[in-house]
Amino acid sequence: QAQLVESGGGSVQAGGSLRLSCAASGYVTYCMGWFRQAPGKEREGVAGMGAYGSTRYADSVKGRFTISKDNAKNTLYLQMNSLKPEDTAMYYCAALRRAYCYTLESYAYDSWGQGTQVTVSS
Repeated sequence: QAQLVESGGGSVQAGGSLRLSCAASGYVTYCMGWFRQAPGKEREGVAGMGAYGSTRYADSVKGRFTISKDNAKNTLYLQMNSLKPEDTAMYYCAALRRAYCYTLESYAYDSWGQGTQVTVSS
């Protein structure tokens, strides 16, 4: 089972940028995804990247967020630009045991990191 450790969260003003990292250990040739959960809300999928580089994004972040990975470092990234207060949430990375990210629904992902907090102020 993959072990995932997120970092890079913090506080930023609206319009700013952050880059999240997810260090993965173990045998990881899976779809990797980023999720977020705000207080009182359900966890939602933000972006996913398949084992061979295919990507998918939630409509709410298209054009602002970019998912990428460095296979040599076993690290997944989420570059977040033009941040909005509504992006405030705990962000998690997760792994799905398929080469292709066929869904951004959290139930399909079976390995999770501990999360990193992102706070965007207006």
